[in-house]
Amino acid sequence: MNEIVPDDPLASFRLDDRLIIVTGASEGIGRSFAENFARAGASVVLASRRRQKLEEVRRAIADRGGKAEVVPTDVRQVGEIRALANAVRRLVQGDDRKIVLVNNAGLGFTKPALDVTEQDWSSVFETHAKGAFFCSQQIGALMLERGYGKIINMSSTWAVATDAGKSIYCSAKAAISHLTAALSTEWAPRGVRVNALAPTTTMTDFVKNSAAKNPARFEGLRSRIKLGQFAQPSDLVGAAIYLASGASDFVTGQTLFVDGGFTT
Repeated sequence: MNEIVPDDPLASFRLDDRLIIVTGASEGIGRSFAENFARAGASVVLASRRRQKLEEVRRAIADRGGKAEVVPTDVRQVGEIRALANAVRRLVQGDDRKIVLVNNAGLGFTKPALDVTEQDWSSVFETHAKGAFFCSQQIGALMLERGYGKIINMSSTWAVATDAGKSIYCSAKAAISHLTAALSTEWAPRGVRVNALAPTTTMTDFVKNSAAKNPARFEGLRSRIKLGQFAQPSDLVGAAIYLASGASDFVTGQTLFVDGGFTT
Protein backbone atom coordinates (compact mmCIF):
# COMPACT_ATOMS: atom_id res chain seq x y z
CA MET A 1 0.00 0.00 0.00
CA ASN A 2 1.33 3.42 -0.93
CA GLU A 3 1.87 5.73 2.00
CA ILE A 4 -0.31 8.85 1.89
CA VAL A 5 1.85 11.94 2.35
CA PRO A 6 -0.09 14.94 3.66
CA ASP A 7 0.11 18.20 1.75
CA ASP A 8 2.87 20.53 2.84
CA PRO A 9 1.13 23.11 5.08
CA LEU A 10 3.77 25.69 4.15
CA ALA A 11 3.43 25.30 0.38
CA SER A 12 0.85 28.08 0.09
CA PHE A 13 3.37 30.53 1.57
CA ARG A 14 5.81 30.06 -1.30
CA LEU A 15 6.15 32.88 -3.82
CA ASP A 16 7.69 31.03 -6.78
CA ASP A 17 4.74 31.81 -9.05
CA ARG A 18 4.75 35.56 -8.33
CA LEU A 19 6.20 38.77 -9.70
CA ILE A 20 6.28 41.26 -6.85
CA ILE A 21 6.72 44.99 -7.37
CA VAL A 22 8.09 46.83 -4.33
CA THR A 23 8.10 50.62 -4.30
CA GLY A 24 10.56 52.31 -1.98
CA ALA A 25 12.75 49.24 -2.38
CA SER A 26 16.13 50.99 -2.08
CA GLU A 27 16.41 50.82 1.71
CA GLY A 28 14.71 50.10 5.00
CA ILE A 29 11.51 48.07 5.09
CA GLY A 30 11.20 48.01 1.30
CA ARG A 31 14.66 46.53 0.83
CA SER A 32 14.01 43.94 3.53
CA PHE A 33 10.77 42.92 1.83
CA ALA A 34 12.34 42.70 -1.61
CA GLU A 35 15.25 40.55 -0.47
CA ASN A 36 13.03 38.19 1.50
CA PHE A 37 10.41 37.90 -1.25
CA ALA A 38 13.22 36.80 -3.55
CA ARG A 39 14.45 34.27 -0.98
CA ALA A 40 10.90 32.87 -0.86
CA GLY A 41 10.99 32.32 -4.62
CA ALA A 42 9.48 35.46 -6.14
CA SER A 43 10.83 37.48 -9.01
CA VAL A 44 11.03 41.08 -7.80
CA VAL A 45 10.74 44.49 -9.45
CA LEU A 46 12.61 47.14 -7.48
CA ALA A 47 11.22 50.66 -7.73
CA SER A 48 12.34 53.91 -6.12
CA ARG A 49 13.89 57.19 -7.21
CA ARG A 50 17.54 56.17 -6.74
CA ARG A 51 18.88 53.80 -9.37
CA GLN A 52 22.27 53.36 -7.69
CA LYS A 53 20.70 52.20 -4.43
CA LEU A 54 18.34 49.91 -6.32
CA GLU A 55 21.29 48.34 -8.13
CA GLU A 56 22.83 47.55 -4.75
CA VAL A 57 19.66 45.72 -3.76
CA ARG A 58 19.51 43.91 -7.09
CA ARG A 59 23.08 42.69 -6.65
CA ALA A 60 22.36 41.52 -3.11
CA ILE A 61 19.40 39.52 -4.40
CA ALA A 62 21.39 38.10 -7.32
CA ASP A 63 24.22 37.05 -5.00
CA ARG A 64 21.72 34.75 -3.25
CA GLY A 65 20.47 33.34 -6.54
CA GLY A 66 17.36 35.52 -6.74
CA LYS A 67 15.85 37.45 -9.63
CA ALA A 68 15.25 41.20 -9.59
CA GLU A 69 14.69 43.99 -12.11
CA VAL A 70 15.37 47.68 -11.47
CA VAL A 71 12.81 50.27 -12.61
CA PRO A 72 13.57 53.74 -11.18
CA THR A 73 10.26 55.38 -10.29
CA ASP A 74 9.11 58.50 -8.49
CA VAL A 75 5.64 57.57 -7.23
CA ARG A 76 4.68 61.24 -7.03
CA GLN A 77 4.71 61.33 -10.83
CA VAL A 78 1.86 59.50 -12.57
CA GLY A 79 3.83 59.35 -15.82
CA GLU A 80 6.60 57.41 -14.09
CA ILE A 81 4.03 55.09 -12.51
CA ARG A 82 2.64 54.38 -15.99
CA ALA A 83 6.17 53.55 -17.16
CA LEU A 84 6.54 51.15 -14.21
CA ALA A 85 3.26 49.46 -15.12
CA ASN A 86 4.39 49.13 -18.74
CA ALA A 87 7.64 47.52 -17.58
CA VAL A 88 5.65 45.03 -15.51
CA ARG A 89 3.42 44.26 -18.49
CA ARG A 90 6.50 43.44 -20.58
CA LEU A 91 7.95 41.24 -17.83
CA VAL A 92 4.82 39.08 -17.51
CA GLN A 93 3.97 38.96 -21.21
CA GLY A 94 3.47 35.38 -22.27
CA ASP A 95 3.57 33.85 -18.79
CA ASP A 96 1.07 33.19 -16.03
CA ARG A 97 2.92 34.62 -13.05
CA LYS A 98 0.70 36.24 -10.45
CA ILE A 99 1.30 39.96 -9.93
CA VAL A 100 1.73 41.42 -6.45
CA LEU A 101 2.23 45.12 -5.69
CA VAL A 102 3.67 46.42 -2.42
CA ASN A 103 3.05 50.15 -2.04
CA ASN A 104 5.87 50.82 0.38
CA ALA A 105 7.29 54.16 -0.81
CA GLY A 106 6.94 56.79 1.88
CA LEU A 107 8.65 59.28 4.12
CA GLY A 108 8.63 59.92 7.83
CA PHE A 109 7.26 63.25 8.95
CA THR A 110 6.85 64.93 12.34
CA LYS A 111 6.08 68.63 12.73
CA PRO A 112 3.71 70.69 14.91
CA ALA A 113 0.45 71.37 13.08
CA LEU A 114 0.89 75.14 13.26
CA ASP A 115 4.22 74.87 11.44
CA VAL A 116 3.07 72.62 8.59
CA THR A 117 3.39 74.24 5.17
CA GLU A 118 1.49 73.58 1.98
CA GLN A 119 4.63 71.98 0.57
CA ASP A 120 4.84 69.67 3.60
CA TRP A 121 1.25 68.60 3.03
CA SER A 122 1.80 67.99 -0.67
CA SER A 123 5.00 66.04 -0.11
CA VAL A 124 3.46 63.68 2.46
CA PHE A 125 0.18 63.09 0.64
CA GLU A 126 1.68 62.81 -2.84
CA THR A 127 4.15 60.17 -1.69
CA HIS A 128 1.80 58.15 0.49
CA ALA A 129 -1.78 58.53 -0.70
CA LYS A 130 -1.37 59.67 -4.32
CA GLY A 131 1.48 57.24 -4.97
CA ALA A 132 -0.37 54.28 -3.50
CA PHE A 133 -3.55 55.06 -5.41
CA PHE A 134 -2.02 55.51 -8.84
CA CYS A 135 0.35 52.55 -8.47
CA SER A 136 -2.69 50.49 -7.52
CA GLN A 137 -4.67 51.88 -10.45
CA GLN A 138 -2.00 51.31 -13.10
CA ILE A 139 -0.64 47.95 -11.92
CA GLY A 140 -4.00 46.80 -10.58
CA ALA A 141 -5.34 47.05 -14.13
CA LEU A 142 -2.91 44.28 -15.14
CA MET A 143 -4.12 42.14 -12.24
CA LEU A 144 -7.75 42.68 -13.22
CA GLU A 145 -6.98 41.55 -16.77
CA ARG A 146 -5.65 38.28 -15.32
CA GLY A 147 -8.40 37.80 -12.75
CA TYR A 148 -5.99 37.63 -9.83
CA GLY A 149 -3.60 39.88 -7.93
CA LYS A 150 -2.47 41.11 -4.54
CA ILE A 151 -1.91 44.68 -3.38
CA ILE A 152 -0.25 45.38 -0.04
CA ASN A 153 -0.35 48.99 1.11
CA MET A 154 1.94 50.16 3.87
CA SER A 155 -0.20 51.81 6.52
CA SER A 156 0.90 52.48 10.10
CA THR A 157 -0.21 52.45 13.70
CA TRP A 158 -0.61 56.20 13.13
CA ALA A 159 -3.64 55.38 10.97
CA VAL A 160 -5.57 54.87 14.21
CA ALA A 161 -3.33 56.41 16.91
CA THR A 162 -2.15 59.97 17.42
CA ASP A 163 0.81 61.88 18.83
CA ALA A 164 1.97 65.49 18.89
CA GLY A 165 3.46 66.52 15.57
CA LYS A 166 1.88 63.68 13.61
CA SER A 167 -1.29 65.35 12.27
CA ILE A 168 -0.67 65.11 8.55
CA TYR A 169 1.25 61.82 8.76
CA CYS A 170 -1.66 60.29 10.70
CA SER A 171 -4.06 61.66 8.10
CA ALA A 172 -2.07 60.18 5.21
CA LYS A 173 -1.82 56.76 6.81
CA ALA A 174 -5.52 56.75 7.71
CA ALA A 175 -6.16 57.50 4.04
CA ILE A 176 -4.06 54.46 3.09
CA SER A 177 -6.06 52.12 5.30
CA HIS A 178 -9.41 53.44 4.06
CA LEU A 179 -8.20 53.33 0.45
CA THR A 180 -7.32 49.70 1.09
CA ALA A 181 -10.86 48.93 2.20
CA ALA A 182 -12.41 50.89 -0.67
CA LEU A 183 -10.32 49.23 -3.39
CA SER A 184 -11.03 45.82 -1.91
CA THR A 185 -14.76 46.47 -2.24
CA GLU A 186 -14.38 47.39 -5.90
CA TRP A 187 -11.93 44.71 -6.98
CA ALA A 188 -12.59 41.63 -4.82
CA PRO A 189 -15.29 40.36 -7.20
CA ARG A 190 -12.66 40.43 -9.95
CA GLY A 191 -10.03 38.46 -8.04
CA VAL A 192 -7.77 41.22 -6.73
CA ARG A 193 -7.12 41.21 -2.98
CA VAL A 194 -6.14 44.51 -1.35
CA ASN A 195 -4.76 44.60 2.20
CA ALA A 196 -2.58 46.87 4.29
CA LEU A 197 0.24 46.23 6.71
CA ALA A 198 0.52 48.59 9.67
CA PRO A 199 3.76 48.49 11.68
CA THR A 200 4.71 50.46 14.73
CA THR A 201 7.96 52.47 14.79
CA THR A 202 10.49 50.33 12.93
CA MET A 203 14.23 50.67 13.36
CA THR A 204 15.35 51.55 9.86
CA ASP A 205 18.48 53.68 9.43
CA PHE A 206 16.28 56.77 9.02
CA VAL A 207 14.45 56.09 12.29
CA LYS A 208 17.68 55.33 14.14
CA ASN A 209 19.04 58.72 13.11
CA SER A 210 15.84 60.43 14.21
CA ALA A 211 15.90 58.62 17.54
CA ALA A 212 19.48 59.74 18.19
CA LYS A 213 18.39 63.35 17.72
CA ASN A 214 15.37 63.11 20.02
CA PRO A 215 15.84 60.25 22.47
CA ALA A 216 13.18 61.47 24.91
CA ARG A 217 10.45 61.37 22.29
CA PHE A 218 11.43 57.90 21.13
CA GLU A 219 11.57 56.58 24.66
CA GLY A 220 8.00 57.82 25.05
CA LEU A 221 7.01 55.95 21.90
CA ARG A 222 8.75 52.79 23.06
CA SER A 223 6.88 52.93 26.36
CA ARG A 224 3.58 52.70 24.44
CA ILE A 225 4.57 49.38 22.84
CA LYS A 226 3.44 46.51 25.07
CA LEU A 227 6.28 44.23 24.02
CA GLY A 228 8.67 46.94 25.20
CA GLN A 229 10.74 47.37 22.05
CA PHE A 230 10.60 48.87 18.58
CA ALA A 231 10.08 46.70 15.53
CA GLN A 232 12.93 45.61 13.29
CA PRO A 233 12.33 45.32 9.52
CA SER A 234 12.64 41.54 9.91
CA ASP A 235 9.63 41.56 12.27
CA LEU A 236 7.40 42.57 9.34
CA VAL A 237 8.60 40.00 6.81
CA GLY A 238 6.36 37.13 7.90
CA ALA A 239 3.22 39.22 7.62
CA ALA A 240 4.32 40.57 4.23
CA ILE A 241 4.97 37.08 2.85
CA TYR A 242 1.59 35.94 4.17
CA LEU A 243 -0.25 38.80 2.46
CA ALA A 244 1.70 38.33 -0.79
CA SER A 245 1.20 34.57 -0.93
CA GLY A 246 -1.68 32.25 -1.67
CA ALA A 247 -2.02 31.61 2.06
CA SER A 248 -4.03 34.84 2.37
CA ASP A 249 -6.29 34.35 -0.65
CA PHE A 250 -9.43 34.63 1.50
CA VAL A 251 -8.28 37.88 3.12
CA THR A 252 -9.06 41.28 1.64
CA GLY A 253 -9.84 44.79 2.82
CA GLN A 254 -7.91 44.35 6.05
CA THR A 255 -5.24 46.38 7.81
CA LEU A 256 -2.96 43.96 9.63
CA PHE A 257 -1.23 45.59 12.62
CA VAL A 258 2.27 44.34 13.41
CA ASP A 259 2.88 46.70 16.28
CA GLY A 260 3.91 44.87 19.45
CA GLY A 261 0.59 45.80 21.04
CA PHE A 262 0.92 49.57 20.42
CA THR A 263 -2.70 49.99 19.31
CA THR A 264 -4.48 47.60 21.67
